Amino acid sequence: MNLKGIHHVSALTAKAPENFKFYTEVMGLRLIKKTVNQDDTSVYHLFYGDEKGNPGTELTFFEIPMAGRNHDGNNSISAISLRVNNDDALHYWQGRLKDHGIETEGIKDRAGRSTLAFRDPEGQRMILVSDENNRGVVGGQPWSKSTTPKEHAIVGLGPVRLTVPAAEPTIGVLTELLGFRKKGSYSPELAGQPDIVVLETGEGGSGAEIHVEERNDLPQERLGRGGVHHVAFRVDNEEELRDWIEKVQTSRFPNSGFVDRFYFKSLYFREPNRILFELATDGPGFDTDEELEHLGESLALPPFLEPHREDIEAKLKPLQTKQ
Repeated sequence: MNLKGIHHVSALTAKAPENFKFYTEVMGLRLIKKTVNQDDTSVYHLFYGDEKGNPGTELTFFEIPMAGRNHDGNNSISAISLRVNNDDALHYWQGRLKDHGIETEGIKDRAGRSTLAFRDPEGQRMILVSDENNRGVVGGQPWSKSTTPKEHAIVGLGPVRLTVPAAEPTIGVLTELLGFRKKGSYSPELAGQPDIVVLETGEGGSGAEIHVEERNDLPQERLGRGGVHHVAFRVDNEEELRDWIEKVQTSRFPNSGFVDRFYFKSLYFREPNRILFELATDGPGFDTDEELEHLGESLALPPFLEPHREDIEAKLKPLQTKQ
């Protein structure tokens, strides 16, 4: 068994319409699925991605209206990366974000790659990372109707950073249970802190990396809008997922067991620093219940929620989708 890379990352938003506007109009991503939180159908669960919503390109948001702001800290997924093709694209994004009133930290080297860090309007910690000279998991295909030029468009998820009070327990789960490999390390931005450890899985590269930052000087993060709920890793198919479930259960990690999310199948568990991991299958995919050309245009519901469509739609505010 071998995890193939990052499948998706799920974060929190307090305002789904504003979130939709920013990630489609400013960031140029495609809304590939407009659905609801299966655990609370009164709010949206929005999926953004590439042309087809390929695994490894999916950035998702749970809507929690009136959620307080995220209090950054420890035991957290402290940064999400989005891949672009090359260093030139970072210069384009530096100007584009400035034009939309978004401040950036400037282009910096992280783990041997050029990067551009910024926060979205709700404070979400984002890093654009250049794939120039990157080898490993191939990126996705930008949406043909994106608001950004194809040559500069976002092509998928990049490294995910975890910030924990003690790195070794998290690194142990990633390497010994999940099969990640230690790739190297790089210096943190704050002097006096341990190096950030880089781990990779599958074919490696920016689409298959986790960066573990040890910070024992921080309080525990209080999750809110602008925070990240969980990171999911790619599993090839359902048969392999069931093997992973057995392995996680044998290792005595409390876990969700098999979960059918309709667009993919999943397992959830928390590692020792309380960060939520998900293992998710590559399929069936987001065109299971919608034609590829019309992904995200209407509210999609899994079959078990379809009988409740009228009640669900009545509780949701429109996103004003114009696709």
